Amino acid sequence: MVETRIAPRYRVMKPAQIEYGGDEIPCTVRDLSITGAALEVSDPSGIPAKFTLVVPEDGLRLPCRVIRRTEFRIGVAFD
Repeated sequence: MVETRIAPRYRVMKPAQIEYGGDEIPCTVRDLSITGAALEVSDPSGIPAKFTLVVPEDGLRLPCRVIRRTEFRIGVAFD
């Protein structure tokens, strides 16, 4: 399969939070690039289309938009 992403993604396993409207939802960053990430969550159904991804380990606060949802994962692009 040919890689078509703009930037290469790196497999990671970092704890993070999805923040929106004063709420925080725990998640795990499973892969990461300069343009986006794959997030593992327990239930993606209540997560809005735009939010801030906070990765405390790296000191990151990244505005995101959802581009893909599956049962336990969300694909995001960084704004």
